[in-house]
Amino acid sequence: MSPLSGTKEALSKTDVDARSITSSRSRNGSTDDDDRLLEEFGYVPSFRREFSNLATISFAFSIMGLCSSVATTFNTPLLTGGPASVTWCWILGACMCFTLGSSIAEIVSAFPTCGGLYTASAQLCPPRHRAIVGWVVGWLNLLGQVAGLSSTEFGLANMIWAAVVVSKDGDYVVTQGMTVGLFAGLLVFNGLLNCLATRQLAHITKAFVFVNLGATIIIIIVLLAMTPRSEMHAASYVFGSDGIVNQTGGWNTGLAFLFGLLSVQWTVSDYDATAHISEEVKRAAYAAPSAIFIAVIGTGLIGWILNIVMVLCSGPLENLPGASGSAFLEIMVLRIGKPGALFLWSFVCLTAFFVCQTALQACSRMVYAFSRDHALPDRGYFGQVTLWTQTPLRAVWFTTILSILPGLLDLASPVAANAIFALCAIALDSSYIIPIILRRLYRNHPDVHFKPGPFFMGDGLLGWVANLTCIFWTMFVCVIFCIPTELPVTKANMNYASVITVGIIFLSGVWFVCGAHRHYKGPSGALDNDREGVASTVQDDEKVGVA
Repeated sequence: MSPLSGTKEALSKTDVDARSITSSRSRNGSTDDDDRLLEEFGYVPSFRREFSNLATISFAFSIMGLCSSVATTFNTPLLTGGPASVTWCWILGACMCFTLGSSIAEIVSAFPTCGGLYTASAQLCPPRHRAIVGWVVGWLNLLGQVAGLSSTEFGLANMIWAAVVVSKDGDYVVTQGMTVGLFAGLLVFNGLLNCLATRQLAHITKAFVFVNLGATIIIIIVLLAMTPRSEMHAASYVFGSDGIVNQTGGWNTGLAFLFGLLSVQWTVSDYDATAHISEEVKRAAYAAPSAIFIAVIGTGLIGWILNIVMVLCSGPLENLPGASGSAFLEIMVLRIGKPGALFLWSFVCLTAFFVCQTALQACSRMVYAFSRDHALPDRGYFGQVTLWTQTPLRAVWFTTILSILPGLLDLASPVAANAIFALCAIALDSSYIIPIILRRLYRNHPDVHFKPGPFFMGDGLLGWVANLTCIFWTMFVCVIFCIPTELPVTKANMNYASVITVGIIFLSGVWFVCGAHRHYKGPSGALDNDREGVASTVQDDEKVGVA
């Protein structure tokens, strides 16, 4: 057999394999439309679509982890801008996050692939810019995903140790090594659970939303029921000027107040996590954006009520954050008592564990997509699906190991480790607004064809207002999150989020210029890549034959 006929057969085999996968799924009768749309983007369907509407909504709520995320970041607004910063920054940020979530949802609806906004960004710009745009968005998103997973797991480790300190009446010393060790162990455990098949992951995920919202609602009810009315703070403390307390050591009061935005921006984030599992979701173009929309609204509104109640029942500000280091837990102990508080705290920790579980699944799918498009120097090694689970186990364990690294910063400097919370918000939100900007910038470009999905705000005033609002808001908060929260600035309290973000983007840019541009052509699709590679071989062989 000649090399030419062999390569032609290889091209034919690629088509046959794609058709056989599609026809097999068509006979199952459940995922035909989803897979057909995926193939239009140039990707061979590789996952089983086992996530139902309920599981997808639960996944979206769980990735935000309402009560656990508020508990993890509650200290920042309370101890920088004061109680009023807790309440007003939350609702302000939640409204802005709603515009960002809506803008992301319509892009996810149009491009429901596991690459999420990384894949969409390359389709929303002219072909000559696709490689560099995909590269920048991909690395920003991957950085944010890893930072989000790492910071959540790190927060969970601190929450568990805080419970131990409270149970010992403050007579217990937690070292940095103990925190990092628990953090790494929890990540490995999440890695093991993510080795389950998609069907098992979907069944487990369905329960997440009930634990998450249930624990939040119970905490709200119990705190209000067990706090004497005479000991509740006045409205001027919760909402007014009495609640603005500048504790930054030198920044002006307005900036100290705005530092409280970190809590809501870190909690209501990772919008595109649902997009990263969209190749495992039934009716993904409908279910994925709807889940984002519902989760953002629900988390924003219920989270505001939770923050108001926590401040209302918080007791003297000078007693917080207490021996445990968690103001949220200390308020629960003050009002509910130690046994009841620790019992409810276990569900808060369980919610944080669910966040890590879903975040690891989403991040591993992003690694899989990035590797599938040859953006990692692994020759597609992490872009493979394990046959016996039909999930990317290689990407799961690569993500697990990679996410341990930021937590190791705590061994060098606790302040440097805390920077991963701001880093998550900066990197993720930056990766989100790029495709939104591109959609508007190239809306009339002849080589850019945006085909709206079922979730679409339109090209009228509503869509423009939502898009422009979230773009300028994201730029604003990214500046806020780069500023150290205390004065004078020293190496001990420096905010390293901007340094890490710029450093990684710079290094990835150098890598792209020096070599990656030769093999990375943007998220053009695995099927397209295979066909282009075989077609180029055919052309080369034909040239040899002519010669």
